Amino acid sequence: MAEEKRTRPPRKKPERIPRQEMPVRPPDVRNKDFNEVATGFTAELALIEAKRCLQCPKQPCVDGCPVSVDITGFIALVAEGNFIEAAQKIKETNLLPAVCGRVCPQEEQCEQVCVVAKIDKPVAIGRLERFVADYEREQGAVELPKVAPSTGKKVAVVGSGPAGITVSYELLQAGHHVTIFEALHELGGVLVYGIPEFRLPKAIVAAEIETIRKLGAEIKLNMLIGKTRTIDALLDEDGFDAVFIGTGAGLPMFLNLPGENLNGISSANEFLTRVNLMKAYREEYVTPIKVGKKVAVIGAGNVAMDAARAAKRVGGDDVEVSIIYRRARDQMPARAEELHHAEEEGIIFNLLTNPIRFIGGENNAVVATECVKMELGEPDDSGRRRPIPIEGSEHTVETDTVIVALGTTPRKFISETTPDLKTSKWGTFLVDEETGETSKKGVFAGGDIVTGSATVIKAMGAGRVAAKAINEYLAGL
Repeated sequence: MAEEKRTRPPRKKPERIPRQEMPVRPPDVRNKDFNEVATGFTAELALIEAKRCLQCPKQPCVDGCPVSVDITGFIALVAEGNFIEAAQKIKETNLLPAVCGRVCPQEEQCEQVCVVAKIDKPVAIGRLERFVADYEREQGAVELPKVAPSTGKKVAVVGSGPAGITVSYELLQAGHHVTIFEALHELGGVLVYGIPEFRLPKAIVAAEIETIRKLGAEIKLNMLIGKTRTIDALLDEDGFDAVFIGTGAGLPMFLNLPGENLNGISSANEFLTRVNLMKAYREEYVTPIKVGKKVAVIGAGNVAMDAARAAKRVGGDDVEVSIIYRRARDQMPARAEELHHAEEEGIIFNLLTNPIRFIGGENNAVVATECVKMELGEPDDSGRRRPIPIEGSEHTVETDTVIVALGTTPRKFISETTPDLKTSKWGTFLVDEETGETSKKGVFAGGDIVTGSATVIKAMGAGRVAAKAINEYLAGL
C-alpha cells in the first residue's frame, strides 16, 4: 500500500499589531473647558505600541527627526518597560519631549519615513514620546544633566521659545554663563502665549523648562531687546561674548481688505495671547476678552484651528464658530488630527470661500463679512490648485467677531536697531545654514526669526546647530 502523502497545514502569518489609538475626552465635554483634549497612552497601550517598532538597522525615523532623537533606542526601552530610561534617552538630544510629543507634526517627519508605514500605519512615535516624558515627570524621576566646569564665557539668549530654550540648555551644559532675555512676563515664547491650554498645558511647559533655571540660567523677563537694550549694547557694554537671537515671528499678517479696522476684528496672535497669558481659560480670572455669537476665523492652519477651538470655549454653547478658507479640505495646512478635533467640537468649515470686505454697523463694529465662492484652477507655485473667484457668487456671512490667522512675520525691533544684521525681504535674519551665524560677528540666530513660521521641533533643531557653532566660536576667543 502506497504511503499516504503528508501535507503540512498552511503557515499562519503572525497577526499584525494595530496602531494604538490616542484616548481623548468626549467632544461635547471638552469643547466647554480648556482641559487637555488627549489624555495620553496608558502603560499598557505604550507597551503594545512599542512592540510595533521593527528596530530597523538604518533608522530612517532618526533621519526624519530635526533633532536626531534615537527613536529606535528609546522605543526599545519602552518595549522592555524601562520608561524612565526611555525618557532619558530622548533627552540626550531633545530637552522638551512632553511638548514635542504633543504639538510636533510627527506625521510629516519621523513617522512619515517609518518603515512600518509601508505596510500599515506608522509607529506612534510622538505618542510614545509624550508617554515616557509624562511618566518620568509624574514619577518625580527627572534628573539634571551633567554640567562642564565654568568656561567664564557669557552668552545672551534673546527669546525663550523652543530655539532659545534649546540653545540655553546646550550652552549651560557646556559650562557657559547664560542670560535669557524674554520680552513677556513668562518664559516659553510661543509655547505659552500661542498654543492653547487644551492642546499644551502650561504646567507641562513650565516643568520642562524648569531644567534651564536649575542649571543656573539667569532670567530677565519683561526685557524687549531692541528697545530696552540693543544687541550692540549686550556685546559692547554688558560683556557678553556671544548672542543668540530666537525671537520668533510674532508680527501678524492681515488681508488689507476694506473694513479690516472695524471693532471685533483681531489677529489670531492677539486673541491667543489674551486667552493664554491673561488666563481666559481659568474661571477665577477676569480677562478682557470677548467673542460674539457668530465668530469667523480666516485661515486653515494650526493657529486658525487653535483660535477657532479657543473661541468656541470662550463663547460657550451659544456661539457659532466657522472657518473661512479659500481652498478645499485636502489643501488645509493644519494637522489632520487638529482638523478632526475641530470638526468634532462643532467648528464649521466654510471651504472654497474667500472674504472680500468686512461690513460695519453700530459703534463701528463688524456685523458681516462679504465673501465670494471659489473654484480650483491650475496648480500655482506651491503645487496646490489655485483658487479662482466664481463670478456672481458674492454673499454675506453674519459675523460679529473675526479672527485673522494668515501667518506671521518677524518684528523689526532688533533689525532696526542693529543695522549690520542682514535680513531678507520678509524681515527674517540671513544666517549660515550650517552654523546659524548672522552677518554680525558673535551673533547667531535660529527658529522662526530665520525660517518664518515653522514647527517647534525645527526651531529646536536650529537651536542645537547654533549651540554647537557658538561653542566653537567661544573656544576660539
